[in-house]
Amino acid sequence: MIWPWKRKSKKRMARVVIDGPINGSTRKLVLKALKQIEDREFPALLLRIDSPGGTVGDSQEIHSALLRLREKGCHVVASFGNISASGGVYVGVAAEKIIANPGTITGSIGVILRGNNLSKLLEKIGIRFETVKSGVFKDILAPDRALTTDERELLQSLIDSSYDQFVKAVAEGRNLNEETVKSFSDGRVFTGIQAKELGLVDDIGDENDARLLAAQLADLDDKIKPITLGKPKKKLMNLLPGSRIFSKLMDLIEMELSSNGQILWLFKP
Repeated sequence: MIWPWKRKSKKRMARVVIDGPINGSTRKLVLKALKQIEDREFPALLLRIDSPGGTVGDSQEIHSALLRLREKGCHVVASFGNISASGGVYVGVAAEKIIANPGTITGSIGVILRGNNLSKLLEKIGIRFETVKSGVFKDILAPDRALTTDERELLQSLIDSSYDQFVKAVAEGRNLNEETVKSFSDGRVFTGIQAKELGLVDDIGDENDARLLAAQLADLDDKIKPITLGKPKKKLMNLLPGSRIFSKLMDLIEMELSSNGQILWLFKP
């Protein structure tokens, strides 16, 4: 007997949705779905991205997994939704083709690292940190003081290295020269139409257009309906009226709190 999740799907199309900030929970869901797609030998994947970006490592792992999936013979087409910026772009350029809406907000290719200098506030309320550390940089980005010159230089070199990785991935994924990518990779955002002119996306269209392209690349029936994998489990709270808005807000708050001091590929409006 072949269990349903082990059944080969050589005539079917998979669909994976990346919705919201790309963080650890997103990575786990997407990587699990991509493994299922590989095991079941789906010939095509429709990747729907509606994300402002996220953490560097999580975006890179999804990007690498998509490239491995393509090496196995799966045709990957990305559909950019309302927004696919920064880390969303990094993930998207791993696809064979990219389709964006004319008004999609995309781009924001760059890296940001933020900390909080609360020294004046802490001084006003009479709080002072006592720090014992093993190395001069161990408390870098501590909230009770400003960065030193050496710390700023160190962090800038870290950002520059991550930025170079980002530029290289976009250049390779979109078959562009790295200098060309750098010419528009200063954090600015674009519409889908502008992105097409720059070579960041292949064509303008909606998710159905992306589905049709994926079917064409994989030689599938153009009436094929994708099977969505990697759906997050529904929480009881999400069933309440207005819960989707609340859930989105909580995702953004969780991202902001958990990523303080982390390198981000994140669109900041």
